[in-house]
Amino acid sequence: MVSYGTLAVNAMGCLWLSVFWRDWRETRTAFTSEARLFLFVGILGGFTTFSSFALETFSLARDTQNVAALMNIGLQLILGLLAVWIGNVLAHAMGG
Repeated sequence: MVSYGTLAVNAMGCLWLSVFWRDWRETRTAFTSEARLFLFVGILGGFTTFSSFALETFSLARDTQNVAALMNIGLQLILGLLAVWIGNVLAHAMGG
């Protein structure tokens, strides 16, 4: 079974990283370089769970739940990219 908790955390991490990344890339005013490193690598890097996603997908495939493993990969990818796009749109709408 797909882990919806991991999926939700990864999608939210993508969303917030996209919002903050737009500020850094385009305006570079809201965060110092130290704050960006702390936020992107420390907080969001620790918040998202790629290693959990990889382990869950591996476990599904090992247990011959190949459809669930492929669904997990597809959902993680699609929702992650969608969240990045939404975060970019939100950041732009907020004037970032």
